[in-house]
Amino acid sequence: MRQVQFDNPGEPSVLYVADAPVPQPTTGQVLIKVVAAGVNGPDLFQRQGSYPPPPEASPILGLEVAGEIAAVAQGETRWQVGEQVCALVPGGGYSEYVLTWAGHCLPLPQGWSMLEAAALPETFFTVWGNLFMRGALKRGESVLLHGGSGGIGSTAIMLAKAFGCRVIATSGTDEKRDYCLALGADAAFDYHDGAFVEPVLAFTDGRGVDLVLDVAAGKNINANLRALAYDGRMISIATRDGRMAEVDVAMLMSKRIVWTGSTLRSQSVSAKAEIAAQLRHQVWPMLERGQLKPTIHKVFPLAQAAEAHQLLESGAHMGKVVLTLEG
Repeated sequence: MRQVQFDNPGEPSVLYVADAPVPQPTTGQVLIKVVAAGVNGPDLFQRQGSYPPPPEASPILGLEVAGEIAAVAQGETRWQVGEQVCALVPGGGYSEYVLTWAGHCLPLPQGWSMLEAAALPETFFTVWGNLFMRGALKRGESVLLHGGSGGIGSTAIMLAKAFGCRVIATSGTDEKRDYCLALGADAAFDYHDGAFVEPVLAFTDGRGVDLVLDVAAGKNINANLRALAYDGRMISIATRDGRMAEVDVAMLMSKRIVWTGSTLRSQSVSAKAEIAAQLRHQVWPMLERGQLKPTIHKVFPLAQAAEAHQLLESGAHMGKVVLTLEG
């Protein structure tokens, strides 16, 4: 099979296509013949050398795919050869075949293309697991979503609105803020240098938001605390602006803020299977009714994975970037 590899961390140009043996599933696993694979921020960090895969995971890039079940492990009854699925994978998505756990697969939503479905798992698992499971976001609450025009942000806008929440997004340009509003955000503000704090407070009549989804960390942490309501929650899921920050602990304490965080890839097989089960029950019916639809910014052939990474690193995208293995 063909797959994208790199020998040493570096710029997107280190990526190349090579041949590799087709893996075989072991207990609890399935083998997927990949039609399309999503491109995500963790892929960039792994290529750069700052986000190594867990010891048991494939070192090949790619955390989400859509395709067809090609083989199942002996005794595995949840899926049959030939079924169409999209799946969260522990690595190896930039390949013609990839292994994943049977519990991390979801059926291809009725009426969806493989390209569309490949844009679902990584962002939907991340958003559902953080906003709704870890963050306990409820109907009628307000949420501040940074990076609203990216894959995570756009998914978070759509899901939060679908579940009856008031959504404020931030992004860096007028065009991207307009995109957030078109997705359903109730307001969209500039995030640079904490510029969102006063507009967020004005928009919420001085109360602040119930929850912040933080994808930047670094210098924006205290701005997030200022934008939060008393008894608010903040969830950090990325460190775009740096891993370290000087935190106003007194404000954290006085506002009784709960601050937590997570990464998806390091969670247990059972924890990710629970996210998949909740998505299938709560979200998949919405997908099949056409209530939610990811935006595909651009599709690249597998051999142009480097160009896909360059686009994602530039920040010029709005929505998802996908690799296709067809053609």
